[in-house]
Amino acid sequence: MRNKKLNLFSTVMFGLSAIIGSGWMFGSSQAAQIAGPAAILSWIIGAVLVAMIAMVYVEIGTMFPEEGAMSRFTMYTHGSLLGHIFSWANWLSLLAILPIEAVASTQYMSTWPWEWAQWTHGFMKDGQLTPQGLMMAAVMILIFTFINYWSVAIMAKFNNFISVLKLVVPIITMIFLITAHFDLGNLGSNFQEFMPNGSASIFVAIGSAGIIYSYVAFQTVINLSNDIDKPSVNIRRGIIISLLISALVYIALQIVFIGALPQSVIDAGWAKINFNSPFADLAILLNIYWLSTLVYFTAFISPVGSGIAFASSASKSLSSMPKNKHLPMFLSNANNKYHSPRVALMINMFVSFILILLFKNWSLLSRVVAASTLISLLSGPVVAGSLRKMGPKLKRPTKIKGMHILAPVVFDLISLAIYWAMFPTTVEVIVIIIVGLPIYFIYDARRGFREFKQKLYASLWLIVHLFGLAMISWLGSSSFGGINLVHYPFDFIVILIFSTFMYFWAIHSLYYSGYFDDAKEINATVKMDEE
Repeated sequence: MRNKKLNLFSTVMFGLSAIIGSGWMFGSSQAAQIAGPAAILSWIIGAVLVAMIAMVYVEIGTMFPEEGAMSRFTMYTHGSLLGHIFSWANWLSLLAILPIEAVASTQYMSTWPWEWAQWTHGFMKDGQLTPQGLMMAAVMILIFTFINYWSVAIMAKFNNFISVLKLVVPIITMIFLITAHFDLGNLGSNFQEFMPNGSASIFVAIGSAGIIYSYVAFQTVINLSNDIDKPSVNIRRGIIISLLISALVYIALQIVFIGALPQSVIDAGWAKINFNSPFADLAILLNIYWLSTLVYFTAFISPVGSGIAFASSASKSLSSMPKNKHLPMFLSNANNKYHSPRVALMINMFVSFILILLFKNWSLLSRVVAASTLISLLSGPVVAGSLRKMGPKLKRPTKIKGMHILAPVVFDLISLAIYWAMFPTTVEVIVIIIVGLPIYFIYDARRGFREFKQKLYASLWLIVHLFGLAMISWLGSSSFGGINLVHYPFDFIVILIFSTFMYFWAIHSLYYSGYFDDAKEINATVKMDEE
């Protein structure tokens, strides 16, 4: 079983299944509510931004194909303290997607219109999960977990079927919505109508409407790199193909959603859009009842695919963290014939139960996940830039040209996107990440705080950067939740100047620890001629 790895098709399907999750069911409605027709630009800008981030990670990911790779990269260049912070952030961002997908499925189920499904209507009340809804979401998490409990091969077969379904249904939905009603006039006849809430709303939608949350799911491919056949080739191809297809689907869905809205909805104002089950509700408004049934069915199945993908990715992330020697080794136990990290899977399941008790709304969860994911992704450009200095001769199956320019630009853009997640979400997420530090210090104390000054210096830039982003978020534009002391768009300029300085501090704070020797050993196993 262990030798059965994901080929290119399964890798692409796995990426698609993760990216096209509950985002397609809620993102278009949320983005239109915030930005009106300009939400189309939000999806385009978001796709370009995440593609640039992905290119940085493609270079690193193909250099070090290992399980839970996203939790390891920073260790190689900046030591265990910074590595722990980023691996903790990465694990939390992956793990939190399980309750999001479970909540998404449950929320759509709560609006099932059939007579036999009356029992599902008690799942939601006032936009929050009820006790019955919490139970249903918990069942969904159990499904995500136990499909992953048995082998990546079984998971891949199940996932391939769901991925194809998740592509076909949105396409069918778009075709029949356009056939029933599509008014180009909904896009607006002038600048004011196209962008009713100003240009700032485009960026608010990226951070708050599930756009970043949807696209950044490409990292599941990186975390499963050890399970991918010919990783030096298929990681790159899998990410590029799945991101491209997903971007086309999401942008098209947004255009169709806006064009298909009845005039009565448009006249009430974009901010008044409040569908519990957006595409199903829209199909009912247009009297396409069979389509609403198909969407309801897929809305149950689609999050299952993403949940399965992220249950696997989150377990790989957690099970790889004990390699950093700051978590108990039993978490990495995969001593079974399927080579599944079952201890990590079970712990993730129980933490997911806690998260659905704390967060009972898809919109709020997507903002929290977007911010935590972006913070974890800050490590990518820093690691890529540092490795160009530390290991110029390391094998790079995908060597990105102009990395000395791309890395700081991507770092700046990620910092901007964290700001777009809006105050106080940015501060709340930073606090959640800091919670993981006591665990590190307990284990580091047992090891005698070796090289502590070096590790602290290598990590100091991140502490300053997160504190600075929190302060700018508070002082920034009211469009992004701040007190409006720094007006839009000057807040963007402040972020760009500040984050550029922080990037160059970060890559000059690298140091050669024993983890870099581990990186060289892994890199030595990479094959350069797999094409």
